[in-house]
Amino acid sequence: MNKITFRISLCMLGIYCLAACNNGAMNNEAKDNPAPPSKGSYGYDADFLKNNSKNDLVELQDPGSHSKILISGAYQARVMTSTSGGDSGNSYGWINYDLISSGKRKPQFNAFGGEERFWLGPEGGQYSLYFKKGDSFNIKHWQVPPVIDTLPWKRVGSDSSHAEFATQATLSNYSGTEFNIDINRTIELLDRKGLEGKLGTALPDGIRSVAYRTTSRVTNAGEAAWEKQKGLLSIWLLGMMKPSPQTVVIVPFTPGKGSRSLITDDYFGKVPADRLIVKDSVLYLTCDGKHRSKIGLSPTIAKSIVASFDFEKNVLSLIYFQADKRGSYVNSKWEIQKEPFKGDAVNAYNDGPLADGSQLGPFYEIESSSPVKELKKGESQTYSQVTCHLEGDYTTLSRLAEQLLGVKLEDARAAIIR
Repeated sequence: MNKITFRISLCMLGIYCLAACNNGAMNNEAKDNPAPPSKGSYGYDADFLKNNSKNDLVELQDPGSHSKILISGAYQARVMTSTSGGDSGNSYGWINYDLISSGKRKPQFNAFGGEERFWLGPEGGQYSLYFKKGDSFNIKHWQVPPVIDTLPWKRVGSDSSHAEFATQATLSNYSGTEFNIDINRTIELLDRKGLEGKLGTALPDGIRSVAYRTTSRVTNAGEAAWEKQKGLLSIWLLGMMKPSPQTVVIVPFTPGKGSRSLITDDYFGKVPADRLIVKDSVLYLTCDGKHRSKIGLSPTIAKSIVASFDFEKNVLSLIYFQADKRGSYVNSKWEIQKEPFKGDAVNAYNDGPLADGSQLGPFYEIESSSPVKELKKGESQTYSQVTCHLEGDYTTLSRLAEQLLGVKLEDARAAIIR
């Protein structure tokens, strides 16, 4: 090697070493300063809630997977969101960023969001908890009780896989009956084996999952017994989730003579025919967040499962609830009712613009309710629900949907995309 070649080689070696050092420094800097999570991801929502909440958040995480859920005591022990893909994965719960970051509270109802929250029924009727005696059943007089809207709940225990919260309240219904209530709520993250046990089948490789069980207990903490002729309470669970132009709620039901009459579809006016497709044993409700509509099914035809599918993200969401065909369910329609205990066991709601053009969301909701029980002093009622999200290959999810729901996803797609 001559001197010139040797000098060129040394120069090139120096450039290479300098570049390597710079790249190493840049990589170290990237590790020290990672890019912020993108909007729509679980990490984004977790950071947002941590930055806009007090030290009341509980995160549950399965060490064997990337599944996580985030719970807030300030927002009445609600599951705010979950993911099957870790911090960079999709965040499944709808969160009202504007309302939460404002720090303000609205006088009637605060739609903070969250993919499962605890409420109490009934909403309307002579036993309503949301209207005062003598008031008209309209939005002007509607008032959500603070214990399920703005008041924080106390965390009484938690670890990496569960969290427990409690609170107390005194409420009066439209007829003047007073209820002294102790409320307890436990949220438990299910691992993959636990979820497979609930589904009754093994999940294929490549399907990501997250699942949790909530158990809510209401206790009569007063002196007087709760009696049917004075009004009773139901445990009402509502999940706000993110809509897309290709999201559909899927509600299987037990077919039979007169089953169509047991489906309520006129809560906010009749649901348009192109948005609600009712087949022999399943209904499809378009949930794109663009038209305010709600449906409900009587417990006599409701099955213990309801689902939604987002065809944009390939996410199958399943909710398993307890349906008692012989149970008494509160009627929440905004009117004095002839049959106040012949209400729905399961509901679905699609948000949309109000008459004045304003809108709470957009979001969509899947709701379930417990039957009511007469409770003596110290007696309790408990209601459990399991929520899970499955994400991955469309063909595999389609097979799972048919196995678990008895429904072909292509039929659901045809119901919303025409």
